[in-house]
Amino acid sequence: MSDPLEARLAAAAGALEAPDVDFPARARDEGLADVAYTVEASPLGNLMLAITPRGLLKISYADMYPTDAALEQISVRVSPRVLEDRASLDGVLRQLDEYFDGRRREFDLPLDRALMRGFGRRVLDRTARIPYGHVATYGEVARDIGSPRASRATGNALGANPIPIVVPCHRVVRAGGVIGNYGGGPERKIQLLELERG
Repeated sequence: MSDPLEARLAAAAGALEAPDVDFPARARDEGLADVAYTVEASPLGNLMLAITPRGLLKISYADMYPTDAALEQISVRVSPRVLEDRASLDGVLRQLDEYFDGRRREFDLPLDRALMRGFGRRVLDRTARIPYGHVATYGEVARDIGSPRASRATGNALGANPIPIVVPCHRVVRAGGVIGNYGGGPERKIQLLELERG
């Protein structure tokens, strides 16, 4: 008769040698993760994307905001139960591909606004309504949310946008059409505006 402890140790060692190849799917099915993320190449460089059951939570430019820092922010402000799981973001990635190919003018994605707060959320809610191919100025956005003297604060809120591209902060420019700043850098802002001009 074999030793029960030895049998358990052997089973544990076997489990370590043969890891669950579809752990993300299993974790998703069992509700073990609150946030799924992936890093994906795009025409603008690598993007880190994160989603919760409520919707798209974050997009960040990996060269401007390292993935580790983005995940730390998510774990502190949303949940520490974060899992790399590309399949959970397939719908988001498909819509982004269509957008970059010029086949999509509006995103049809639920958004999780957990990383948006107060004034910044009001700015981003207004920015989300700027149509494809159009721009608004910082002053116009500030005025539209009832804070006409808050152009600079509006710019800061746009710079902290956790969901760029989908919440189109690139469509906000300075008076006179000057490009202005952008969280992904002015070159990316120009690329996005040129893409939308067709």
